[in-house]
Amino acid sequence: MTTQNLLVELFTEELPPKALQKLGEAFAGRLLEQLRAQGLAAEGAQATPYATPRRLAAHITQVKARADDQPRRIKLMPVSVGLTADGQPTPALLKKLHAVGADAAAVPRLQRAPDGKAEALFLDSVAPGASLQAGLQAALHEAIAKLPIPKVMTYQLQSGTPLPGWDSVQFVRPAHGLLALHGADVAPVTALGLTAGRLTHGHRFEAQADPIEIAHADDYARALREQGAVIASFAERRADIAAQLQAAAAQAGQQLGEELTPIQDEALLDEVTALVERPKVLICQFEPEFLQVPQECLILTMKANQKYFPLLDGAGRLANRFLVVSNISPQDAGAVIGGNERVVRPRLADARFFFEQDLKKTLESRVPGLAKVVYHNKLGTQGERSERVRQIAHAIVNQLRQAQYPYTPEDKSAFDALDSKVQQAARLAKCDLLTDMVGEFPELQGVMGGYYARHEGLRDGVAIAIEDHYKPRFAGDALPRNHTGCVLALADKLETLVGLFGIGSLPTGDRDPFALRRHALGVLRILGEKRLPLELPALIAAAVPAFGSLIQDPAQPLLAFFGDRLAVSLREQGYSAQEVDAVLALPLGRLGDVAARLAAVRAFAALPEAAALAAANKRIGNILKKAEAEGPVDAHVNDALLQEDAEKALYAAMQATAPAASAQFEAGDYTASLQTLAALRAPVDAFFDDVMVNAEQPDLRLNRLGLLKMLHQAMNRVADLARLAA
Repeated sequence: MTTQNLLVELFTEELPPKALQKLGEAFAGRLLEQLRAQGLAAEGAQATPYATPRRLAAHITQVKARADDQPRRIKLMPVSVGLTADGQPTPALLKKLHAVGADAAAVPRLQRAPDGKAEALFLDSVAPGASLQAGLQAALHEAIAKLPIPKVMTYQLQSGTPLPGWDSVQFVRPAHGLLALHGADVAPVTALGLTAGRLTHGHRFEAQADPIEIAHADDYARALREQGAVIASFAERRADIAAQLQAAAAQAGQQLGEELTPIQDEALLDEVTALVERPKVLICQFEPEFLQVPQECLILTMKANQKYFPLLDGAGRLANRFLVVSNISPQDAGAVIGGNERVVRPRLADARFFFEQDLKKTLESRVPGLAKVVYHNKLGTQGERSERVRQIAHAIVNQLRQAQYPYTPEDKSAFDALDSKVQQAARLAKCDLLTDMVGEFPELQGVMGGYYARHEGLRDGVAIAIEDHYKPRFAGDALPRNHTGCVLALADKLETLVGLFGIGSLPTGDRDPFALRRHALGVLRILGEKRLPLELPALIAAAVPAFGSLIQDPAQPLLAFFGDRLAVSLREQGYSAQEVDAVLALPLGRLGDVAARLAAVRAFAALPEAAALAAANKRIGNILKKAEAEGPVDAHVNDALLQEDAEKALYAAMQATAPAASAQFEAGDYTASLQTLAALRAPVDAFFDDVMVNAEQPDLRLNRLGLLKMLHQAMNRVADLARLAA
């Protein structure tokens, strides 16, 4: 059967911009899925989504006017129930045939076939393929019903109903038109109180014709562009805006005599694409004196409130130029440019006012105000939280001291200075929550605290720590830039995790209202990438006392949570599940070693001896587990009790290799340590071939178990090698 391309469009009022791309893709994808399920779309059919502020549309290739007929077999009933002893149909069979659209004439055509332990009657027939009208109607209904609509509107139909205004419809926005074409023919379907036709509408102001008649499904995008001044494709419109932004930035840079680039913000680009039908990028400017305000404030207000694209120079400094994506293209753009410049000026003035007002009070003077801000009803105020962060930060510095002990007088002075800066930063870090600027733009917390700290002349290390203590804020974000910031960020995140786990407020499924997964990953990244000589169990233990009686000790579930997050992160980085399991089977220690341990495991797994040693290690683990159920096994060997040549050879090989492997391990060369131990393969294999571990003599048995315990401990310092066994 020949096929033609299909075009379906819903013309609506302005759709929610942040959801537009997802709505367009879901609409097209669902239509194609449903048409394929009904046999109306060929196997190679492709769907092209279209989405503008006022329409959702889909162009689907290779759609049939009628689906192919399909053979079907209907199970009726057991033969013993459907036929009498002489083969005549029973009343039950006739009733069943009538129910499936057949009659007594079909009895001779019934097929007998085994059905479980009995024999059943089956009716073979041909199911006619669905028509495009019926299939598309069902597909359209399903696609509309399953759209990922953020918030449904209810509105009343004003036409096409017996009583206008009485029939209600629920959709993301009121729909005013339905277009459905199969090739050049209208597909007679209905949706949302609308009947399909071939008419649509273009740009509100710049369309050459209204309405626009679409002659053929394949003419849709071209007709909208040429007659309607609309770029229907979201992807094409987005690419057009991106190209225009780069060209306009280059032009603005020529005006100022420097190279400028538009700020990179994919979410903003998506949102602006969803706000315009035919984009036109214009260059605007604001007074240079506004640049005295921290640029983060200006950038945020331009992006969040006006959807403008600020311009940055080569050093990342804000220029007094910005780009506007207009939905109209007037011959003289002066009025549009002037209007946008007038609109942005009060916003920038507000930012300047907030900043200047905030500078009138010091961060220290705001500390008492934190006691009036509730953090959590079970964990107290922000003031109490700041004190806990200070205590935890102090404990972290002490752990860093101990990790470097013994240390020189210079080291002591450095740690004392670090402790002083960390505690000062912890005391002031949350004070910007009480400022006007952060009250207006919560996204700037931390950033503004850094600006205010510098303005007050606080130590630069303190200011940077205040600014960075929320980092990393998201996946791929930068880490704190100095030691003070790292310690403070760790303390802040640990306070959140320990406190909320301690009161039982754990993330469940896809719900994580306190972003605990992000906090955990932040801790893991700081410890791992900064290679800090700190261990998670000790950090958690140091944080718990700061809460007093407010919480229960959350160490066990929190360590498991950290382990799960680390495993997910490592697998996302490309490590195999076996490699990750082998390394994380050991207690979480210094995370700075994890990358080196994984590299060592990967190198070990590539050795020809790896498979045999992993299997042997698994076997040893099982033997020791069974033996230790009856009592502890001491990792000690009495060489006088070694009788078999194989156990003597294994002990000698361990004496020769274990010290070198241990020295390499202590030096942090995990790869070399495992490669050294690989030499034990032959004596290990010989041991299991020739030696009975569970000897009847107790002293022999304990000695051999002690030998295996020594071997097990030596081989599993880097990772649990048994996890590599197939």
